[in-house]
Amino acid sequence: MLDTIVRFFQEGGPFMYPIAVVLALGLAIAVERFVYLSGVRRRNRIAFERGILPLLQKRDYQRAMKAASNSNSAIAAIMGAGIGRLLSNSRREDIEYAMEEGLMEVLPRLEKRTQYLATLANIATLLGLLGTIIGLIAAFTAVAAADPSQKASLLSGSISVAMNTTAFGLMSAIPLLMFHAVLQTRTNEIVDSFEMAGVKLLNIISDPGTPAASGAVPPRAANPEPRPSLA
Repeated sequence: MLDTIVRFFQEGGPFMYPIAVVLALGLAIAVERFVYLSGVRRRNRIAFERGILPLLQKRDYQRAMKAASNSNSAIAAIMGAGIGRLLSNSRREDIEYAMEEGLMEVLPRLEKRTQYLATLANIATLLGLLGTIIGLIAAFTAVAAADPSQKASLLSGSISVAMNTTAFGLMSAIPLLMFHAVLQTRTNEIVDSFEMAGVKLLNIISDPGTPAASGAVPPRAANPEPRPSLA
C-alpha cells in the first residue's frame, strides 16, 4: 500500500509537491482549530453551568460578576459585560448591547483561520488542474517528435501520469472542505450557546417572582421595562 502511494506521488510530476504542502498546511489548521474550539466549548460549559448560572438563578449578581471576572472562558467575558451593566443600574437594552459587544470581540477568535480551509481546498484543486494541463502539453510535445509506432503507447502513458496531479488535488481538497464544514458547525454551536446564555440572563432579571439576594440587584435592573430580547 505504501509503495503504491509513493509511486503514485512520484509519477504525478513536480506539482504534487505544492499540493502536498497545501494539504499539510490545511491539516495543521484543522487540527489546531478543532483543539481550540473543543477547549472553548468545554471551558464555557464549566464556567457557565457550574459557576455563573447557579448564581444568576439565586439573583446573587455580585458573586456572578466575580465568577465571570475570575474565569478565562469566552462566555464569562460576554456574561461579565452584561452583568456589569446590570450592576450599574442600566436598562435592559443596555445590557443587551454590552453582551453583543462582548460577542463581537470573541467571535473573531472563534472564526480565526477556519476560512483558510476552503481557500486551501480551492488552491489544491486548481494546482491539480494546472499540473495536469502542463503535463498534457509536455506529453503532446514529446509525442509529436516520437516514432509513429510508439505514439499511442507514449501518449496514453503520459496522459495517465498527468491525470495523477488532478486526482491528488481532489484527494486533498475534499477532506479540507469537510473539515471546514465541521469547524464552521462547531463555531455556530458555540455562538448559539452565547446567545442562549444571554437570553437566560435577560429572562432571569425580567422575572420578578424570585427574590433577589441582599444588596445584589439594582432596583431599576430588577424590574426592567419590557424590551426586545438579545436574540
